[in-house]
Amino acid sequence: MTQDLRLKTQDLKRCTWPGSDPLYIKYHDEEWGKEVHDDKKLFEFLILESAQAGLSWITILRRRAGYRKAFADFDVKKVAAFDADDVERLMNDAGIIRNRLKVLSAISNAKLFIEVQKEFGSFDKYLYSFMPDGKPIINQPGSIPASTPISDAISKDMKKRGFKFFGTTICYAHMQATGMVNDHLADCSFK
Repeated sequence: MTQDLRLKTQDLKRCTWPGSDPLYIKYHDEEWGKEVHDDKKLFEFLILESAQAGLSWITILRRRAGYRKAFADFDVKKVAAFDADDVERLMNDAGIIRNRLKVLSAISNAKLFIEVQKEFGSFDKYLYSFMPDGKPIINQPGSIPASTPISDAISKDMKKRGFKFFGTTICYAHMQATGMVNDHLADCSFK
């Protein structure tokens, strides 16, 4: 790395939440708050965010490659077809969080994800049907909320559809991860 590039990187400001962890910084700088409209990526974050329930996000980020391998590269149709043997395989996979309820919900949520795709044409269209004018929200908060009325509405509807491990806080984290909302602080260079 050249001296000029190091100086430029040092001059960049970012939200404080990534701290100094290189994986968190990379996630913050390259993914968090960036718009995603690809259903495969939305399914990936559905699996990952649901796995996060009760845990820190960095715990899941560190296992992301393990989740990708364990959950068929986040192919929703393959995950929806997982059977009892797959559940046992996942329960023995040290690359993921081995919580039986979360594993079972990931498979169930995959089936529900496909139903939503059939009903709305895509999971993306479903999610954006809750957004004002069907557009992402660009915030410049002084602090980042844990949930909003929109995440309340989405999680309530998803719960009614049968989705598990996707309460309003997890939903809002999913919205941030996929750029439905951009909560980078006003002075963040990556907003």
